[in-house]
Amino acid sequence: MVVAVKVFKKSAPNGKLTVYLGKRDFIDHTDYCDPIDGVIVLDEEYLRGRKVFGQLITTYRYGREEDEVMGVKFSKEMVLLKEQIYPMENANMEMTPMQERLVKKLGANAFPFTFHFPAMAPSSVTLQAGEDDQGKPLGVEYAIKAFVGEDEGDKGHKRSAVTLTIKKLQYAPATRGRRLPSSLVSKGFTFSQGKINLEVTLDREIYYHGEKIAANIVVTNNSRKTVKSIKCFVVQHCEVTMVNAQFSKHIASLETREGCPITPGASFTKSFFLVPLASSNKDRRGIALDGHLKDDDVNLASSTLICEGKCPSDAMGIVISYSLRVKLNCGTLGGELQTDVPFKLMNPAPGTVERERVNALKKMKSIERHRYENSHYADDDDNIVFEDFARLRMNEPE
Repeated sequence: MVVAVKVFKKSAPNGKLTVYLGKRDFIDHTDYCDPIDGVIVLDEEYLRGRKVFGQLITTYRYGREEDEVMGVKFSKEMVLLKEQIYPMENANMEMTPMQERLVKKLGANAFPFTFHFPAMAPSSVTLQAGEDDQGKPLGVEYAIKAFVGEDEGDKGHKRSAVTLTIKKLQYAPATRGRRLPSSLVSKGFTFSQGKINLEVTLDREIYYHGEKIAANIVVTNNSRKTVKSIKCFVVQHCEVTMVNAQFSKHIASLETREGCPITPGASFTKSFFLVPLASSNKDRRGIALDGHLKDDDVNLASSTLICEGKCPSDAMGIVISYSLRVKLNCGTLGGELQTDVPFKLMNPAPGTVERERVNALKKMKSIERHRYENSHYADDDDNIVFEDFARLRMNEPE
């Protein structure tokens, strides 16, 4: 059986410029990032001596579009890279295997291009919009733009320009390690002797999207107070570096009175399970997601990884982290005893068994969707399948 290689394409409104990309998701491995390798097909007669330029653009929206008044913008668009694609400045450019195949297949008017993400470029993150939000969602997004112009400073015209939105993502390390995150806290009381001890231990440090988080909770009551109930939360922490803002959201929760009340001198041990999912938080404003909201199988935003030797405070964009929070209700006068245990929530790395399992599930979900995709075609003489970039999902308007 021959496996077809899917290649995404998008053409300019006038049809004179077409860009081909082998993938839309580019992975940041902390020490290096996948290059953006593509091919552009152009009509040389239409150019009439003009040139074709490519740009890597990032848009960082940190405020609502409807709140922009008197010329104040809550977004920042930056051109990270700009390069001349045609005429080629480097005729001996080293091509990837995908580029070689495309150039061979598409003919003499096909020209390769390669962009590299700058060091410390933030990952793609989208903050889920609320029901009343009308503008573009907050977050960080990337796009590749190709246009026809006289020189590098020319902005080009919309009818001869192509813009393709891409994503920069991070995957979990190949091995998850053996470290078990834990926390031990105590609470004393002003007019009472003794303390309540709370120990929380997770069964691993890195979880994959969709996995259940197992927390082993040990409560030892050496005080004269009584523990009324136990609450567990999975908390998503977002740091918006542009405005130095931080906020947290509960994305999964559990409250129980099992084993309660925990009376003076008693102890309690129990494992609790929580599963944080994007599908359980669809209508909640401000939940951080990986990439774009139009994806049916979109995940919660992955934890932000920082490469070794770099300071976490140097991270850009929207920095994501997670923790499991446990609260003990010690009554009206006793207050609460709380602790947070940090962990990482990510996608499995390519090549791992877990990644193969995730891919299999995605293929099952997409069987029905493929019946609606009429915008792709396959050539009999090669196993490359081209798919229009503009219509990727059946729930988009015609």
